[in-house]
Amino acid sequence: MNLEILPGLPYPLGANFDGNGVNFALFSKNATRVQLCLFDADGKNEKRIDLPRYTDEVWHGYIKGLRWGQRYAYRVYGPYEPEKGFRFNPNKLLLDPYAKKLTGPIKAHNSQLGYNLKSPKSDLSFSKIDDANYVPKCVVVDDNYFQWNNSQKPKHNWDEEVIYEMHVKGFTALNPDVDKAFRGTFKGLSQQKVIDYLKSLRISAVELLPIATFMTPGHLAPKGLTNYWGYDPVLFMCPYTPYMFNGSTSELKKAVYTLHEAGIEVILDVVFNHTAEGNQLGPTLCYRGIDNAVYYRLNPQNNRYYEDTTGCGASFNLGHPRVLQLVMDSLRYWAENMQIDGFRFDLATTLARDDENTFTRNSDFLGVVQQDPVLQRLKLIAEPWDLGNGGYQVGKFRPGWAEWNDKFRDTVRRFWRGDEGMAGDFAQRMTGSADLYQQNGRKPWESINFITAHDGFSLADLVSYNNKHNEQNKEENRDGTDANYSWNSGLEGQTDNPEILLNRDRRARSMMASLLLSFGTPMLCAGDEIMQSHQGNNNLYAQDNKLSWIDWKNISSAGQSMLDFTRQLMVFRRSHPIMSYYDFFKSEKLEWFKPNGQEMQGEDWAFYVKSLSYRIRQKTGDLFFVFNAYQADIEWQLPKNKKGFHWELALNSTLEPIEISDKKAKIPAWSVVVFEEIKEK
Repeated sequence: MNLEILPGLPYPLGANFDGNGVNFALFSKNATRVQLCLFDADGKNEKRIDLPRYTDEVWHGYIKGLRWGQRYAYRVYGPYEPEKGFRFNPNKLLLDPYAKKLTGPIKAHNSQLGYNLKSPKSDLSFSKIDDANYVPKCVVVDDNYFQWNNSQKPKHNWDEEVIYEMHVKGFTALNPDVDKAFRGTFKGLSQQKVIDYLKSLRISAVELLPIATFMTPGHLAPKGLTNYWGYDPVLFMCPYTPYMFNGSTSELKKAVYTLHEAGIEVILDVVFNHTAEGNQLGPTLCYRGIDNAVYYRLNPQNNRYYEDTTGCGASFNLGHPRVLQLVMDSLRYWAENMQIDGFRFDLATTLARDDENTFTRNSDFLGVVQQDPVLQRLKLIAEPWDLGNGGYQVGKFRPGWAEWNDKFRDTVRRFWRGDEGMAGDFAQRMTGSADLYQQNGRKPWESINFITAHDGFSLADLVSYNNKHNEQNKEENRDGTDANYSWNSGLEGQTDNPEILLNRDRRARSMMASLLLSFGTPMLCAGDEIMQSHQGNNNLYAQDNKLSWIDWKNISSAGQSMLDFTRQLMVFRRSHPIMSYYDFFKSEKLEWFKPNGQEMQGEDWAFYVKSLSYRIRQKTGDLFFVFNAYQADIEWQLPKNKKGFHWELALNSTLEPIEISDKKAKIPAWSVVVFEEIKEK
């Protein structure tokens, strides 16, 4: 094959097949030379070709006759001066930031270090070891291969949204309704029985934990552990190879297509705040070797080190226009080529920091996203915190952004743990968190309400453990948060004590009811609806095994009961439009009552600390909600009906009947009960 390289074009970045050949374009401001490395189908026989042109800080060249499927990578030359922020090392094979496919997963190896591991100068030393045998190769793709057949996105309004957070592998790895060969893959996710199950929950969107290429950090492999969650990204546009049954990105497109046909949106959890390259002691896989001084925020006092607001070693530098361009191009790629409906941004505060490393709503990132004609129509969700100074920003993002509301999580957990004095805060969280979001035109749906997520206890473990039990992570139980706000109901872990099991069941069902009856956008964590336990481990990031995977074969009777109740709650939510009310309630529409039927006054909020009720008025029959987190039953006076209406029981979180007489109801301990006004015949 004639491998003559022509000047080509500096745009678009990446390796782009045009039908006749491939144009290669790589941004590097400070490099002195860039070599394109082409490989045979087996990844061997490397051929190096200098990219001939340097335009607008982009190195580029075109090779006629190359086809999609071509394996390639780069070697980038420049100064190795870590104290000035430069870490170029052409002995390290580098992945293309715009790669759409790899020949295999990235596995950590000491040869990938840009420095001499045994040198007393540490990362100031220079490694002469070539790592080409330990790095997968990028693959040129043809993105026009998959046919969408005029498929339409569901395009749910935010006030209709109920999100289901799930892990591609964990959801299907043990699923008997999925062919064994497809379990743990995108192909498994698109199986009809999986789709039918999701439809039965009546959720409107799945939120997938990271599916872009990630790697297992070097410290985990010797322990026999792996990166399960995927929060150590390497490439932002490249689906994780092990999730593809036959190595084709079309499998992901097929999964998205099938979910869309079922009316279910697909939201991706994306990580742009850091990469798997970590701090100065991490590997050189991509950005560090292409232009370390541009891609990462460096310590202004000593460019050898990094600014780190993530706890992962180094913060990605979205303050640089080319880095921001990479992020935006990545988001548009998922949205346009993969038809993704939205994104949840991990540690989003880091993305919105300015040159002074301070969070600002006027950051380049937030501004560019808001004006982008593609992204502004998508669901955008922030994890509104990071580990840096001023990192906690719940309620502070721009209008149009939804945010994970950890105040909802903590308040609901504490209320149903039986903590004193939580009623007032619980009332705020259940009715949209107006104290956080009723500003600058923001709406209740911008609060993503959740009780559990991938990070932390499962719902079953919240009522079964007082303390985390992370010994299997092999960090002496030091990892994971200690602030779980859980209660084991009287005994740590598994038990057959009927009194304890009853308490656990009631409180778990009440928390599920609180979530799905809340105003805002509920997010359900996969497995909670069947009471999946993780044996008290609240940090499953390294547990790619049965401890994390959903056990569909051994659902307990309590799990089946919870599944039935979850579906019942969703039917109620979907059949009552007021539960998706778009704005905050005015005082005349929302009334709060004491057990004796009188309206709550200011001083009552300090007295009724473990129970509360409220009435939502509407033109049709009103709704009356009662939440009893007290350890005993409470007799509750039902409010006076509108003329021609009477109260009927609509929901009961317990499995016991509710005694109603004389417009009074005995509300069981640890329960949620909802009454609905019905027009008299």
